[in-house]
Amino acid sequence: MWKRGLLALCVAGAGIGWWLTAPAPLPHATETALMTAPQDLALGAQVFWASGCASCHIPEGAEETDAPLLAGGQAFASEFGTFYAPNVSPGPEGIGGWTLLEFANAVQAGVSPAGAHYYPAFPYTAYAQATSEDIAALYAFIMNLPEASPPSRPHDVGFPFNIRRTLGGWKLLFGAPTGPEMPPEVARGEYLSEALAHCAECHTPRNALGGLDKSRWMAGAPNPSGKGRIPNITPAVLDWSEADLQAYLTTGLTPDYDSAGGHMASVVTNLARLPESDVAAIVSYIKALPPIADPS
Repeated sequence: MWKRGLLALCVAGAGIGWWLTAPAPLPHATETALMTAPQDLALGAQVFWASGCASCHIPEGAEETDAPLLAGGQAFASEFGTFYAPNVSPGPEGIGGWTLLEFANAVQAGVSPAGAHYYPAFPYTAYAQATSEDIAALYAFIMNLPEASPPSRPHDVGFPFNIRRTLGGWKLLFGAPTGPEMPPEVARGEYLSEALAHCAECHTPRNALGGLDKSRWMAGAPNPSGKGRIPNITPAVLDWSEADLQAYLTTGLTPDYDSAGGHMASVVTNLARLPESDVAAIVSYIKALPPIADPS
């Protein structure tokens, strides 16, 4: 008798787990906001560059032109496997057949048009905070970029991480990361840094399951490639003046005449295309971050 009870309990538990980990699309209210948002190309360009889309989705070594070819292919190594940026150009091998709603579900809910979870190497948990106006404008901008023909390369991820359904559990645990409470005067910089530029994805350390450690927000992290460390940008360590930060984020040059390298060089290329006021807002946000010292 007890065996039947145990079996029933296991079946019920499995059913609940299956239900909880199902890919969840955006809520109806967001769908409505998207459908009524203007698809503003000029705004879309600003969102595109602020969000760093080209940094990951252009081929390795390609130039970030005004109309970049989002053919994908760049490899991003991590302790969970190697992820390859997909082709997101508006062609048949990319996202050419996607509707605005499918695009928004991918970018903000991490759910593909086929209803599967995306891996969080794609920072949809950050983009989930973006406004519907910005997402609609971004969609319009990308759909007006050149088409690219290479098919997307499958990720190289082993068991158990290749079971996408488990990502539903990951989303329940870590799917809505938010930074520390910030003063209202830096709201614009907070939005740009957290929702679009997704700075925390690199500058905040992660736990064993890949979730952001919010207690050390922007306090630096090991490079996922295993080479070096991404710096602590809180005021406890980064003591540059606002002018120094503004110069670095638009030229890549540090106060001691060093220069940005790696993926940060691409970030600088993106930020240099933003209005000066937006870069200044990001600087104000960085200066207002709670100071967190490096581990002794």
